[in-house]
Amino acid sequence: MAGRTPSAAVRKFRRERLIGRYLVNPAVGLLDRLGIRSPLIAELETVGARSGQPRRVPVTASIDETGAWLISQHGYRSGWARNIAADPHIRLRLGTEWRTGTASFVPEDDVVARSRTFAKGRVSAAVAERTMKALESDPISVRITFAGA
Repeated sequence: MAGRTPSAAVRKFRRERLIGRYLVNPAVGLLDRLGIRSPLIAELETVGARSGQPRRVPVTASIDETGAWLISQHGYRSGWARNIAADPHIRLRLGTEWRTGTASFVPEDDVVARSRTFAKGRVSAAVAERTMKALESDPISVRITFAGA
């Protein structure tokens, strides 16, 4: 790989990982600790693939009766996706309630159509779709099935 430049998707992933890790995720965490929460934001807890330690990250989730849908905007490159690939058992905090479940990748799912389901109403669905398109590099849908569902 020496002498080769990374693909546009890899460069985008690296840039957005830095923005997420050092700006967006800490800001969302601070708002959460202050009690300011969005119904679309959940906290995903995975087990670190290398460390074996719990890892938490804010995610946007679409919740239904039996589980939740997430979209890993950078596919298998994202840290939480790598953790799920190593151990699919997760916890998801919705508001103040933690739910346990099992995550699985759904590569055949249409992520653009899925992103529209995260918002209610035509305008917010269009915004969700455009935001997904702007942030994605190699998206994949992730289905979480809650335990006991």
